[in-house]
Amino acid sequence: MSNNLTSPAVRAMHDNDIASVMRIQAECYPPSMQESEEVFRARLALTPTTCWIWSLPRQSAAAYLFCYPSQKDAITALGDQFKIAAMPDCLYLHDLAVSPSARGQRAANTLVAAALNHARGNAMAWSALVSVQQSQSFWGTLGYASVEVQHSPARENLDSYRVAGNQNAPVYMLQRLT
Repeated sequence: MSNNLTSPAVRAMHDNDIASVMRIQAECYPPSMQESEEVFRARLALTPTTCWIWSLPRQSAAAYLFCYPSQKDAITALGDQFKIAAMPDCLYLHDLAVSPSARGQRAANTLVAAALNHARGNAMAWSALVSVQQSQSFWGTLGYASVEVQHSPARENLDSYRVAGNQNAPVYMLQRLT
């Protein structure tokens, strides 16, 4: 039986969570991969039903996930605004970050499960993401597989996630939901 006083929870992100999001992002990503507060606020305003927070009760956010309704094989460049597809068939997981203090508590798995449930409930056939920082094996355990990106502008947008001096290239990954 779960104790609601100590069980972690996933909830919709709110505007007042952005300070925690900025802190978590700084803990998880090198400066060249960090996005501005303005971009985060615009994304949340555009897609509030697909942005989530993970936290323990009575504590600030310890993990977040920004997603949006998209089209399969469309990739948003790092730092760009989301463009909601007119006829979405894919939930694009743009940014998942877990504070080091919350690692090992399945925060990422819980956030992704919430996102995929949302996608299935909205009849989306796919979920996609860009794997960075050697996270491809983690995403593979959640059912995502790498896909070669051949067309523009997706290929150029994928390259925007490259970190100078890092040999690990970003990888586009896809999961069929239906």
